[in-house]
Amino acid sequence: MSELFGAMGISAHGMKAQSTRIRVLSENLANADTAAPTPDENPYTRQKITFKNELDRSLGYRTVGVDKIYQDTEEDYPVKYMPDHPGADENGYVKMPNVNSLIEIMDMKEAQRSYEANLSMIEQSRTMILQTIDLLRR
Repeated sequence: MSELFGAMGISAHGMKAQSTRIRVLSENLANADTAAPTPDENPYTRQKITFKNELDRSLGYRTVGVDKIYQDTEEDYPVKYMPDHPGADENGYVKMPNVNSLIEIMDMKEAQRSYEANLSMIEQSRTMILQTIDLLRR
């Protein structure tokens, strides 16, 4: 029975990691069209998330957790011609965030599926525990 609770714990950690990923992706999407406020400042910078395996000593199993959330400085900021914007430079171009909405949406879909897979594992474990209890009652 403890293996089933361990599986539920591992899946819960996976769900927590994926929900953090979805939060980061949502922030990226929310700021995808936020231009730089002034010509000297950078616009919103895309955030990335990495995961790591970690040993949960209370469960005795390896689980997944968030390693770090960092800004993606490898991608350049695209520029857009908006001469009336307060963030426009002397040529009328404004730096835009380095967020590609299509990539963020695809990452979010993948995170959603991973979340659902973990949720399904918890439901399977719960069903097996309830069936075991029913067998023991007879």
